[in-house]
Amino acid sequence: MQRTRIREIFSSQAGQRHTVKGWVRSKRGNKNVVFLALNDGSCVASLQAVLAPSQLDENLLKEITTGASVAV
Repeated sequence: MQRTRIREIFSSQAGQRHTVKGWVRSKRGNKNVVFLALNDGSCVASLQAVLAPSQLDENLLKEITTGASVAV
């Protein structure tokens, strides 16, 4: 899937499936769900990614912290 910039998603492409690459601004969650606020520098706003921890390797999830570069 081709990368989409966050500003493009906010402007006209919401509700579709996208691949976003950016930096983690914040991470929060619990054992059932993880929320990542992502920013790619294309706009001031961040995009929230919702992840299921059960579908990710536990060690990888621990490495995703503020400032980490990710593709979702």
